[in-house]
Amino acid sequence: MAIGPKASDIPLIRRTLAVYKVSSVLTGTFLIGLVVMMITRYGFDRDIELNGPSGFLALSPVDTLTGINVSIFLLAVHGWLYVLYLGCDFVLWRVAYRGMHPQPFLKFLWIAMGGIIPFLSFVFERQVPREVEAIIDRIEQPAGPASSGPGPTSQEAPA
Repeated sequence: MAIGPKASDIPLIRRTLAVYKVSSVLTGTFLIGLVVMMITRYGFDRDIELNGPSGFLALSPVDTLTGINVSIFLLAVHGWLYVLYLGCDFVLWRVAYRGMHPQPFLKFLWIAMGGIIPFLSFVFERQVPREVEAIIDRIEQPAGPASSGPGPTSQEAPA
């Protein structure tokens, strides 16, 4: 049995890759917001508040929030987007990278770091699709020169 993706896996790989690209940008954007939130919360003891007594958007002391706590929103949304990002990473690893990388599980873990290390998901949003498209191109190439090689065809048979 051949190791690696099959031609029948290509539609799944393409769908997963499209969702992966969107999830990597969203996860990275919310991760940057999460870093800002952590700096304000743990560095200045302030949370980001929406529609509170200090105005439309303000940094308010952690214990005095009366409006919408944007900090908690950033935490929750990034968490769920990271779950989506990990799911896409897992499907790509399982289907596209199967047998194509010397350390396939380490590849999965490395791509998973994109939702944890700021700005890395933006790098992977460019790098991973190029790698996966190269894998798809290898799958879609004809098997060999038998279909278009030199030699007589039925119309050119010698008389």
